[in-house]
Amino acid sequence: MTIGADLGTNGTPRRTFLFTLGAVAVVGAFINTLGVISTLHANPRLSVIEPIIWEGSSWITLVSFFWIAWVAYCLAPPNRLSWRLLLHIPALLAFAVGHIGGFVLLCKAAYFAMGRHYVFAPFWESFFYSLGRDALAYVVFMAAFGFTLSLLRQQQAPAPQPLTFDIRDGTKLNRVMIETILAVSSAGNYAEFVLRDGRRLCMRSSLSALERELAPHGFVRTHRSWLVNAAAVTALNPEGSGDYAIGLGALTVPLSRRFPEALAKLRAN
Repeated sequence: MTIGADLGTNGTPRRTFLFTLGAVAVVGAFINTLGVISTLHANPRLSVIEPIIWEGSSWITLVSFFWIAWVAYCLAPPNRLSWRLLLHIPALLAFAVGHIGGFVLLCKAAYFAMGRHYVFAPFWESFFYSLGRDALAYVVFMAAFGFTLSLLRQQQAPAPQPLTFDIRDGTKLNRVMIETILAVSSAGNYAEFVLRDGRRLCMRSSLSALERELAPHGFVRTHRSWLVNAAAVTALNPEGSGDYAIGLGALTVPLSRRFPEALAKLRAN
């Protein structure tokens, strides 16, 4: 299986790894620096070089074995229930052993260079304490991978395309954005589209058929001969007897009292 196959074939998986690694390195360095300060505060007689060796070795090995968590995440994403999730058990142990073992080896090497001897003791107590911390870090890594991957995918999501409508007149086709249609009127066997730019385009169709197509996009039947783009309404003026005149910029369209639902929708818009 190819690493990252389930995460897409573009550069998102690699960027997820690099961004998360960078964040872990920065946050880890900050936490380890605080560890040095805390240790020196609790043990003022301690040489400053020792907590620097401890915390520095821990940071180096954590970053060095971080890739184990990433490989496990790619092979068994935690958000997908599968037997593969069991892979995280050996992955966690491998990460912990690498982190702890690398830390001990680096400390021994640093102490040896100073003519001293480093002892990781009591061994099992120290090991299980470190294992618990590594398990917590491993869980944080999984959450960080998922969060970073989600952010990168959102950034790469294609922008929504403007909705268009095809006005056909015989073999001639005019594709216009729906938001530019102010209103549609019935003209015999044809329907006339009134556009924002002043154009009037005809199409052989019944108004009822166009109403079914355009209603989901905010068009309202206001008269037996008119459909109106509710989002384009600029005025709603009563004319007596329950009828209204709808203003659509310079265009005026009737609203019949026989269409009370249209009146309610336009008032609520």
